[in-house]
Amino acid sequence: MSDEGVLEKPILDVKDIQEYLGIGRGQAFNLANSGEFHVVRIGRRIKIPTNSFLGWLNGSK
Repeated sequence: MSDEGVLEKPILDVKDIQEYLGIGRGQAFNLANSGEFHVVRIGRRIKIPTNSFLGWLNGSK
């Protein structure tokens, strides 16, 4: 899936963020756990609403 295709999904996971930003797995998990944007935890899984991630990426919180 292309980078643009990733952002068409309504919900992202940490792997999507890792691939989109070109960062390592550990960095992606640290970012998801940083509180910089809204995440949803389902058990041990972390899901990120795409609009929350894009808001953070564009400089708004």
